[in-house]
Amino acid sequence: MATSHFQQFLDEATVLDPSTDSTLGPDCLYGLYVSWAELHGLQPKSDQAFRAGMQRCGVDLHDIRLHMTGPAAADYILRSYPAVA
Repeated sequence: MATSHFQQFLDEATVLDPSTDSTLGPDCLYGLYVSWAELHGLQPKSDQAFRAGMQRCGVDLHDIRLHMTGPAAADYILRSYPAVA
């Protein structure tokens, strides 16, 4: 079975850390996804489709034990906090 682009996003832009209490919220995770999609030349799916995709990938949006990583993380941070740039 082909990997969904949601799973590809998780593989490329996040790392799992089950030992942490510091987690991404659903809105932050979606923002990271939008940055990732745009960096890949993809049209981001709607928030509703994203949430359904995360559920299919086994991500509990009420207890996200993921951290940002890679180019999408840098893009998301710079877009969210332009004063950092």
